[in-house]
Amino acid sequence: MTLLERHSDFDRDFRGDTVHPATMEIMDQLGLAGRLLEIPHSKIRALSLVTPSGTLRLADLGRLRTRYPYVTMMPQVKFLEFVTREAARYPEFELIMGARVQELLVEEGAGAGAVRGVRYRTRDGEGTIRAALTVGADGRYSTVRKLADLEAVTNSAPIDVVWFRLPREPDDPAESGAGYLRAGRAMVLLDRGSEWQIAFIILKGTFQELKNAGIEAFRREIAATIPALAGRTELLSDWNQVTMLSVAASRVRRWYRPGLLLIGDAAHVMSPVAGVGINYAIQDAVEAANVLTAPLKDGRLRTEHLAQVQRRREWPTKVIQAMQAMILRRIIAAALESAGPVKLPIGLRIISRIPGLRNLPGYMIAFGVRRARLEPPPA
Repeated sequence: MTLLERHSDFDRDFRGDTVHPATMEIMDQLGLAGRLLEIPHSKIRALSLVTPSGTLRLADLGRLRTRYPYVTMMPQVKFLEFVTREAARYPEFELIMGARVQELLVEEGAGAGAVRGVRYRTRDGEGTIRAALTVGADGRYSTVRKLADLEAVTNSAPIDVVWFRLPREPDDPAESGAGYLRAGRAMVLLDRGSEWQIAFIILKGTFQELKNAGIEAFRREIAATIPALAGRTELLSDWNQVTMLSVAASRVRRWYRPGLLLIGDAAHVMSPVAGVGINYAIQDAVEAANVLTAPLKDGRLRTEHLAQVQRRREWPTKVIQAMQAMILRRIIAAALESAGPVKLPIGLRIISRIPGLRNLPGYMIAFGVRRARLEPPPA
């Protein structure tokens, strides 16, 4: 197996750093969970919404029946380095960094139209890989998806996110994974060890308006939404310290064509709600391994096998994207558009008070609709 990585390293600022219980269970199946948790990390055991009228516990992950009842907060660069380092133990694995896919190799003749590999470019020149199966796992701006002419249906998101960091102090609130809502503003606080990673959520297309108001006004908004941070907002001195993420959600109608499969954000772009993106990508990979290992080893891979992977993963993806859209529109966007007190949906308040129901949001965040597990290979 050859893995092409477009960049020269894995280090991207403000990437998804959440490793959910579903992913930890898969790591456990592979015998890697213990070593993974040796990497410095923090844990989110609950997700809450803090409003001027009080705090609502949205999901209590500590109630889940799993060895890993928490979301592991770990720099994605460390996670990816760990995974590729473990993969390198196998002589069949090769990683090529700084490799940009230029072209799909398409078969002619009897198997006309089937993808049989890629042509790529590095600093050292061009290279070619021929393969029985090409997997596009290259993210929301997937080059492989574009070259394969597989159409994505985009669902407009009502928000964008401005990311930045501030120092974490010993007497700060212990609640990581908390969302702070007040009329006209929404923020999320994530523990990054010595720092807070903070998402300042805005209505889509209003970033320039926010910048025009000036960095001082931005600092005032932060302090008003999370008063505990008021004493250190002066550390934000200019807009170079923030990163704006344009939030989008989409799903490809067909994730495959002969010889080619899309997974992760290449097949379905997730919004940042609950940080499920990397975990759904890993579950896609697990189901692909379950379905495709035997056909690949036997040399009998057919397009219907690729369609089976999509059937297994499409329904869980649709459900979580619908949940994300509901949260974006009915909770976050509603708060941003409100001029008065923030009102949370009554259904959400009811779920949080009924013991049998209040475990459901935590389960959905942790595992989704279908708990993906590695299946033993057939005899």
